[in-house]
Amino acid sequence: MDWNPAVIWLIVALLLGLAELTTGGLVLLALGIAAVLTAALAGLGLSLPWQLLGMGLFSGVLVPLAVWVIRPRFSPRGVAYGTTGTGVEKGHTYTTLRRDFDGASGIKINGDFYRLRVAADADEESGETDLPPGTRVIFQAFDGTTAIVTLASPAPVSGATHDKE
Repeated sequence: MDWNPAVIWLIVALLLGLAELTTGGLVLLALGIAAVLTAALAGLGLSLPWQLLGMGLFSGVLVPLAVWVIRPRFSPRGVAYGTTGTGVEKGHTYTTLRRDFDGASGIKINGDFYRLRVAADADEESGETDLPPGTRVIFQAFDGTTAIVTLASPAPVSGATHDKE
């Protein structure tokens, strides 16, 4: 087999494409596509400096395109992955639920269940961890993997709620 530069670029592209299967960020896939395009430059007979310049230009265009344009199209709307625990949920109202296998009381934030603890108020006992299902609570912060909440006021009469589940 003849190991010309085009074949080497195609092998690099294949390895980058396979490595993408472990990450899911589309960066390695974009680099793999850039390597395939660089293989086309090598097939046209361009020298190594031109191939490297082409790889740099293709990568400079395809990686931002993959990250900012293509990857968001694969994420469900309304779910902010990677933001849980950064404070974006503070002040949102949630409804408590009971976990099936152990009966723990908690809330779901971005699809993940978190046990809860009621924050200390002047007129309430602090540290309560067992609330009936359907209780409206306001998220305050995380303490490890425990959601610190306060009890919300009763639902408005109009029936409009902003509960997150």
